[in-house]
Amino acid sequence: MIDNKNMILAIVISIAILVGFETFFRKDPPPPQPQQQAATTAQPGSTATPNVNAPTASGTPVIPGAANMPQASAKVLAESRAQALATSPRVRIDAPRLHGSISLVGGVIDDLTLIDYHETVDPTSAEIVVLSPRGAAGAYFAGYGWTVAEGQPMPGLDTVWTADRQTLRADSPVTLSWDNGNGLVFKRTISIDKNYMFTIDQRVENSTNAPVTLYPYGLISRYGTPETTGFYILHEGLLGVVEGALKEIDYSDLQDEPAGISTETTGGWLGITDKYWLTSLIPNQQDAVQTRFLHRKEGLVDVYQSDYLGAPVVIGANGGSGTTQSHFFAGAKEVNLLDGYAEQLGIINFDLAIDFGWFYFLTKPIFLALLWINNHIGNLGVSILALTVLIKLVFFPLANKSYVAMSKMKKLQPEMTKLRERYSEDKVKLNQEMMGLYKKEKVNPASGCLPILVQIPVFFALYKVLFVTIEMRHAPFFGWIQDLSAPDPTSLFNLFGLIPWTPPEFLLIGVWPLIMGISMYLQQKLNPQPADPIQAKIFLFMPLFFMFLLARFPAGLVIYWAWNNTLSIAQQWVIMRRMGIKAKDALN
Repeated sequence: MIDNKNMILAIVISIAILVGFETFFRKDPPPPQPQQQAATTAQPGSTATPNVNAPTASGTPVIPGAANMPQASAKVLAESRAQALATSPRVRIDAPRLHGSISLVGGVIDDLTLIDYHETVDPTSAEIVVLSPRGAAGAYFAGYGWTVAEGQPMPGLDTVWTADRQTLRADSPVTLSWDNGNGLVFKRTISIDKNYMFTIDQRVENSTNAPVTLYPYGLISRYGTPETTGFYILHEGLLGVVEGALKEIDYSDLQDEPAGISTETTGGWLGITDKYWLTSLIPNQQDAVQTRFLHRKEGLVDVYQSDYLGAPVVIGANGGSGTTQSHFFAGAKEVNLLDGYAEQLGIINFDLAIDFGWFYFLTKPIFLALLWINNHIGNLGVSILALTVLIKLVFFPLANKSYVAMSKMKKLQPEMTKLRERYSEDKVKLNQEMMGLYKKEKVNPASGCLPILVQIPVFFALYKVLFVTIEMRHAPFFGWIQDLSAPDPTSLFNLFGLIPWTPPEFLLIGVWPLIMGISMYLQQKLNPQPADPIQAKIFLFMPLFFMFLLARFPAGLVIYWAWNNTLSIAQQWVIMRRMGIKAKDALN
C-alpha cells in the first residue's frame, strides 16, 4: 500500500535538502588573503607551452604571467587603492555606465567602478568596484598585447605607453603607442560602448628588414581569493565557454592544478565571475586560440589568471603591419545585455555567465517572463507575486487533480483511523482492508503525488531565478523590505524593532519568514494527517524548521514561498468545500 502522506513527506524532505544543504553544508569562505607580500624578482611569466601555436625555432611564445608586476608596485601592496592608482600615469574612463582609468604602465585596464550599482541600497553609497590596480590588495586587471618567440623586445606589464588623449569616452577611443627601439611600433586602440564592452584593436608596424611573427594574447589576473557566497547552486570563480561547452572552475580546484588547465577552441570566451559581476576575454570568434586557467603564488598571495594565446600573425618587413581585434567585458551580468552582445558579436553562449543551473530551459524563460511582467508593473516584488499566479494557472489542472486526491484521502481519514484501530495487531489484514476501502471509494493514494513531482523542477527554476539574477539586487518591495535579495531585516525576538536589542543571527526571524511558517502550517493541516505518531510529529515540526531555515534567505524567495502557500491553501480549501468536507474537519 502506498501512503499518499509518505510521498508528500518525501517531497517536503527533498525540498529541505535543497535549502538545508546550503545552510548546513555551505562551503567555508576562503581565509583572508595576506595584505602584504615581499617584493620578489619578477619571473618572465608562465613557462607553460601553448599547444595551438607551434613554437618557432628560437623559442616558445609566452603570455606574461601575473607575477610580472613592477617592483615599485610590489612594495605598496598594503597601501590603499587610491594610493596604488596614483603610482602610474592614467587615461580616465568616463563612459555612460563606467568610471575608472587605464594605467599607462602596462597599458592595462585596472580601475573600473559601476555607475548604476552601489554597495548598499543608499544611492549615495560607493559604486561597486570591479577592477583594482596592481600594487593594491585585491588587484584585479585585464591586459592585452603580443608575445614573440624570436627575442624581440616586447611590451609587458611594466612597459610605459603614451596615449593620444587623456579621457576614454563612448564616442572617443584612446590609442596607446610604444616603440620598442628595435624597429617595431605597437599601437593599441581601446574603445568602449554605452554599457560594459571594450573593443581592443591592436596594430604592429615593422620597419625592420625581416618579417616578424607575433602572437596576440589577452589576460585577466586576480590577486587573492575573494570571499564567495558559498552556495553550491551558484558558481563563483573562473569560467568560460570553450569547445562549445561551459567550463566552470572553482578557486580551490584550480589551486590543485599547478600546470593550469589549457584548452584549444575556436570561438567562445573566458574570464572570472562573481555572483553579480563578470570580467571576460572575448577573442575573435573565428580565430583558433589556446585558452588557459592558471593559479600561482605571488609571495603569500594566490593569483588566478584566465588568458588566451592567439594564432601567429606574420608582419612583413620594411613597413609591413599586422592587426588583431578582440573584446573585453567588465560589468554587471544583466541577461538582456549579455543576450544582446551574444547576438551582436556572435559570442557563443555568453548568457551562461549567469548560473541558470541544470534547469536552464525553464530558468531563463521564467526569468524573462518575470522581467516582462516587471516592465509593466514596475515593482519586482509584485511581479514575483503575479508570476506565481501565472505559474499556478499553468499547473492548475495538475494541482487540481492532486488536491482532489488529497481531499478524498482527507474525507476517508475517519474510516482509515477506525481500520487502524481495529487491525492494529494484524498488518496484513489492515492492508487488505485499506485496499478494499480505496477500491470501494475509487481513491488512488498515489494519484496526488505525480502532479506535485512534475512541479518540483519549476520550483527549483524559480528559486534559482530569485537567487542568482542581479535584477533582484537592491530591488525594493514595500515597507521594510528595501532589498529583495537580502534577508528580512526584522526579528520576532526584539518585537520587530520595538526592543532596542539586536538578536544573534539564528534568531533573526522576520515578519515574512513568520508569515511563510504560518502559511506552511495551515497548508499542512489541510492535507491528510499520517496515522504514524512519529510522522505526525515530524510534520508539526516542519513549518518551524523551514521558518528558521529560510529566515536568512533572500526576502524575495520567502515572499514567493508564502504567497505560493497562500494560493495553494485557497485552491485546496475550495476543492474540499466542493467535496463536502466541513471547515472544522478540514483543519483536523
